[in-house]
Amino acid sequence: MLCVDEKSQIQALDRTAPILPLRPGLPERQTHDYKRHGTTTLFAAFNILNGKVIGSCLPRHRGSEFVRFLTQIEREVPTDLEIHIILDNYSTHKSALVQRWLRRKKRQRFHFHFTPTVARG
Repeated sequence: MLCVDEKSQIQALDRTAPILPLRPGLPERQTHDYKRHGTTTLFAAFNILNGKVIGSCLPRHRGSEFVRFLTQIEREVPTDLEIHIILDNYSTHKSALVQRWLRRKKRQRFHFHFTPTVARG
């Protein structure tokens, strides 16, 4: 059982000067300005049984990137195990590309379980 989610639009930033080290009486400090290097999307699958995380940073957040991540999960999970994935109702997870990827005979071990749209804890 894997809990899958993604965090999109993560900014890749680099400070223009190195972090100033911690000194007696002074906290660690850094400059206020930075150089932007674009954005990235973090895809992650958390295995609730053993605590292992399968993760990947990809440039965008579309069906094609989600399929790349599912392919990574497929490679990393032993072939004799069923794969149950809990995920939200984001449209990327239900895209035609993802549905085509799932239809292949060897992917019958994948089972998607969507959380309710208005789930409250």
